[in-house]
Order: sequence, then C-alpha cells, then structure tokens
Amino acid sequence: MAEVLVFVDHVDGAVRKPTLELLTLARRIGEPVAVALGNGASDTAAVLAEHGAVRVLTAEAAEFADYLVVPKVDALQAACDAVSPAAVLLPSSAEAKEIAARLAVRIGSGIITDAVDLEAGDQGPVATQSAFAASYTTKSRVSKGIPVVTVKPNSAPVEQAPAAGAVETLTVSFSEQATGTKVVSRTPRESTGRPELTEAAIVVSGGRGVNGAENFHIIEALADSLGAAVGASRAAVDAGWYPHTNQVGQTGKSVSPQLYIASGISGAIQHRAGMQTSKTIVAINKDAEAPIFDLVDYGVVGDLFNVVPQLTDEITARKG
Repeated sequence: MAEVLVFVDHVDGAVRKPTLELLTLARRIGEPVAVALGNGASDTAAVLAEHGAVRVLTAEAAEFADYLVVPKVDALQAACDAVSPAAVLLPSSAEAKEIAARLAVRIGSGIITDAVDLEAGDQGPVATQSAFAASYTTKSRVSKGIPVVTVKPNSAPVEQAPAAGAVETLTVSFSEQATGTKVVSRTPRESTGRPELTEAAIVVSGGRGVNGAENFHIIEALADSLGAAVGASRAAVDAGWYPHTNQVGQTGKSVSPQLYIASGISGAIQHRAGMQTSKTIVAINKDAEAPIFDLVDYGVVGDLFNVVPQLTDEITARKG
C-alpha cells in the first residue's frame, strides 16, 4: 500500500488534534508516515503510533525554531524524496498552508487547500471542499505530481489504530533560503483556558446583538459551560468588543466544529463564509427574519439576554 506523508503539528512534543484527524484521513488512502520537526519531535512517536502512523520521520535541528517556514519546506521535500508518497497532508493553519504552497512549487505538484474530506480514487485521492461561502460542495483531485492537501480541523474523527510507529531520523539539507527570515523574539499567547478557536468541537459566537464588550461575559459563560471556544462576528470585533483573534468569518478564522451557536449574529455572508461547514448550527436572534435562520439546524427567536443565561443554567444544572 502506498505511503502518505502527514505533517505533524505539535508544541514541544505535544501533538495537536488536527494532526490526529489527518492520520484518520491518511489511512483511507494509504499507510500514514508522520513527519515531526523541531524540538520534541521524537516525543510525538507514541501518540502518532497509537493513531495509525506506521513510521515517524523526525528532525530536531535548531533551524526549525530559529527561522520561518522554509526549513520545514526543506524537510518535507526531503521526506518526499525518501518516501515517494501518494500524497502529503497538512492541517489548514496559516503556517501549514504556506508550507504546503511552497512545497507544491518545489516538487512541481498541484495543491488543494481547506479540504473538509478525503477519499481514495482510481486516479489519486479525491478531496471535498466547500466553495463560494459554502454554497457549493466540490470534489477535486490533483492531476500532476504528488497531491499536497491541507485539511480543515474537525473534518474527520480522531480514531485510535495502533501501528508500528517506527522512529527514523530524517536527514535534511537546508537550502540557502532557509535562513532568510530569522525569528528574533516570541511572546507566549495569553491562555484563556478555552480550546483553540479553529480546533474546538464547540464554538459559541456573539455578534452585534451582544451590544457591548461588557456583555460578552454572557457568551463566555455559555461557552465555558460547554467547554467551548468563544468566537465573534466582524461587527463585534470592529466595534472593539472582542479581539480580532476570535473573529469568525471571511476576514477572520474559518471554523468547522461539531456544534456552532450564533448569538445575536444576523448571518451576513461574510460571517457565514467562516462557519457554514459546521456540523450543527444553532442561532439565537430576536429578529425572526435574520438571514442566519436560513442556514441553521435549530433556531431560537428570542432576546439573547434572556435565552443564553437560561441555556447556560440548564447546561450547568444537567452537568451538576
């Protein structure tokens, strides 16, 4: 069976959930071979093996942390040369999509970004994408070279499938461009204790209807009762009520959780483009004619200041 390279997204050896989802997809089209780079790369092997990686290629050179993107492209190119894979899978993060694009140019291959599903095909892997703000679903495949595919988080379940996970050292020769852009400082992101927005299984978002930064605690309380991430519409962000890092939409982040709860959000196309692939969508809005209700699985016509606290109390009571 052909091998499929999976780029490992990890932090000092702690593997992030989108990588485990990629391993599930990789097993549909071949045998997963994980590529872990940077500090703690070898510490990822046990988790990767539990989720189906037959081999784990590791490289821990300082260049991966000291310089931007290109060293990782060099490493993936070396992995392609060593493995001759049927495909290369990466998560659809900002960094990984840049790595994917550069790799595709390097190896003369086509690229598919933001896939939401992947399946085997007679002429290579077939990817499913959402197009035109998720108004259409398309299926496509790469017709030249090794398919390079980035996949949105929450597009596949995390499944345990124990495999050998044999650890092998990947030899990487860094190009002249690898040291072109140096990282001179880092500032740790302040932790909220909530899941990362793009990876969360549940997202609770607030919009213009929240009517002020001082009221976002209502949205946060519901999110915390569900163990969810907090999102915001562009209107709320532009008004300064919530950070831009939490914006969901065409000019913000795209999310695809199992459950998306939109509170006080009208449902403009800009916002829908960032959340329309969510598996189940619930809207709370006092305007029965709001466009968001054309999209949802469940809708509540009511004042969010009454509905959301009651929902939070009911969830807390059931959990207690």
